[in-house]
Amino acid sequence: MGSNATDTDPSRAPHLIQTLGFGRAVCADLGQAERREWWLSNGRGAYAAGTIAGTLTRRYHGLLIANAHPPLGRTLMFTKAEATLIDGDREWPLFTNRWASGAVEPAGHVLTESFRLNGRMPVWVFAIGAMRIEQRIWLEQGCDRVYCAWRRLPGSPERALQLRVALLVNARDHHQVSAAGGLDPEIVVDGAAMTVAFGPGPVGPLSLGVRAIGGQLAAAPAWIEGFDLPRERERGLEDCDNHLRVGFAHLDLTPGRWVGIAAATNEPPEGEPSGLDLDAAIRRHLDRDRHLLETACGDEAEAANPFAGAPDWIRRLLLAADSFVFARPLHEDPAGESIIAGYPWFGDWGRDTMIALPGLCLATGRFGTARRILETFACFIDGGMLPNLFPGSGEQAEYNSVDAALWYIEAWRAYLEATGDTAALQRAWPALQSIVDGYRGGTRYGIGMDPADGLVRAGEPGVQLTWMDAKVHDWVVTPRIGKPVEVNALWYNALVVMGELAGRIGADAAPFAELASRVSDGFQRFIRADGEGLFDVLDGPEGNDAAIRPNQILAVSLPSSALSAQVQAAIVSCCAEHLLTSYGLRTLAPSDPAYRGTYLGDVLARDGAYHQGTVWAWLLGHYVIAEYRVQADRALALSRLAPLASHIRDAGLGSISEIFDGDPPHAPRGTPAQAWSVGCTLEAYWRVCAAG
Repeated sequence: MGSNATDTDPSRAPHLIQTLGFGRAVCADLGQAERREWWLSNGRGAYAAGTIAGTLTRRYHGLLIANAHPPLGRTLMFTKAEATLIDGDREWPLFTNRWASGAVEPAGHVLTESFRLNGRMPVWVFAIGAMRIEQRIWLEQGCDRVYCAWRRLPGSPERALQLRVALLVNARDHHQVSAAGGLDPEIVVDGAAMTVAFGPGPVGPLSLGVRAIGGQLAAAPAWIEGFDLPRERERGLEDCDNHLRVGFAHLDLTPGRWVGIAAATNEPPEGEPSGLDLDAAIRRHLDRDRHLLETACGDEAEAANPFAGAPDWIRRLLLAADSFVFARPLHEDPAGESIIAGYPWFGDWGRDTMIALPGLCLATGRFGTARRILETFACFIDGGMLPNLFPGSGEQAEYNSVDAALWYIEAWRAYLEATGDTAALQRAWPALQSIVDGYRGGTRYGIGMDPADGLVRAGEPGVQLTWMDAKVHDWVVTPRIGKPVEVNALWYNALVVMGELAGRIGADAAPFAELASRVSDGFQRFIRADGEGLFDVLDGPEGNDAAIRPNQILAVSLPSSALSAQVQAAIVSCCAEHLLTSYGLRTLAPSDPAYRGTYLGDVLARDGAYHQGTVWAWLLGHYVIAEYRVQADRALALSRLAPLASHIRDAGLGSISEIFDGDPPHAPRGTPAQAWSVGCTLEAYWRVCAAG
């Protein structure tokens, strides 16, 4: 990593953080350049993504995957801007494509001298002899607009240089691939402005407005067929895509000036839309990153600041945290917000949002965002339950989650601990009470308290309710019907929290305390006589489940535990011996006959391994908190997180993947940027440093 002192951007790079970058050894090596991906978001559900090499390796890669139908109707609109450098009669492609034939043509990545993230903004430098061309891509916050900008760097020859940029578009759901000829948009060009209007269809009517800054546009429609998608093939899915080239931008590379493309959905090209000053647009993007860092880091001279002296990779996660927060306006609350569980294919999930919220919003000092998310979710509580999968436009919420509502209570506890906002608590109190009432009296899917021991039971055949929720057709991989250990750790914690919150607003805390005492007694049933931690599920169809899984760690990591210090230490020891890896906890001990050490293959193979040995990064944060509570060793706790510093330079740059193989070398899998992976890492660092 280099320092910002060498950054050539006319506006200052975000201070308090170093650039994350690579040289030719990575950039010109197609395998290494493709495994490293950049991801951008805009705060309203849209995103942009690609590889360092510039290739499309996923159906989700593109320059503008717009939120065409809010809240999360994500649609690929602008796929690529393929720039070719023109120097008289000589041409050099500054882009790379993989084809279904197996060819890689052109191979513009070999001209890449360097790549870096300036804040979160991806920056390439291409070098051909003395010519050095810089390229940047970024999204406008709060607007479905992407910028691609180029400039010639000092030292380039003074003669005239041009760029010819092919503009490839689409209009499909981001989960799909396209057939050639499937689109026939109306293309209207007027000098530096182009409108691409897609008629009625699966995602239409939509339009894409394209502006050339420092040049002109020309229509030249043609289907470009046979883009190879190796990451989709790895997932056992369709691995070939096609895109429509609508034309070219012809740009003059004038010394000292940015030129480029701005493309936005449903924006007319007439007039001069705001934001087309490239220097100002770059500055807005970098200033936002700088503001986020300042909000999280505060006064670095203040010893009490947990992020004072934080390593650079932690500061980079402070920026990554912002990428998951997006606007989810409701009729009841137009200012509603939520958290996207992961890029590229997840939406917002109740469980994931509440687990990630403390790290993404409270650790980073974004208390208003945390409150708006909590109040947004309050609108969806029904029968004491929080939705598992949040609804899209015109859809119904799905409530197949036994733990989301209990995580919601814990998120409120964390929010109140950070803010003391009793006015918000007063408004939320009826919703919080309804959760306890629902679990105590019984609600959907057999969820309810067993009066015999106070523990929560859950489950019906064919329904997946816990976070270990893989299901293929009618096969629920880990049904866990009965009394799951983490659900009851959350239930006990929720009752203690409710007693504390009741005291804050003058409500009667006694019923919660009495019930918590009963649950504490019942929870002792989870303790295994052989000293190997806790049972994973009690009272299941086949009795008690003694599989060694990471769910038991929550009985230590949550603020309130029903267990003695000795038992808590045994749980941490058990997880360390059987489940701990550099990037998270395995979901099943390797000694178990059902263990699966790699997460590869088609949907059946991958979902069969998802919770049967696969490592989950979000669990590392909870392990760190649990181990710190048992051993009170700050240096040890932080050392457990340290391996992630190298990971954020490997897959989704500046972020943390969803999962990893259970077997070494623990290759990253799943989504390359996952909210609770980032959130739980930040929360663990924040809490350990604040306590130390």
